[in-house]
Amino acid sequence: MEPEKINRINILARKARTEGLTPAETAERDALRREYVAAVKASLTARLDNTYLVDEKGNKRLLPRKDRTGGNKS
Repeated sequence: MEPEKINRINILARKARTEGLTPAETAERDALRREYVAAVKASLTARLDNTYLVDEKGNKRLLPRKDRTGGNKS
């Protein structure tokens, strides 16, 4: 996510605490927050997709990716 968008989220958060937001600003803040959460989830997923377990013999293995219901993904 671009730093300008993160700065805008912070500006809107400060304004919400001090003077309140207009309906348009509330909608903008909500959209920016959704985008931020999606970016964090994508970053975490990418990191976990490239995380290996190393056993006591030094062998690396990638954990199988699981879908949202907890089963193995085909």
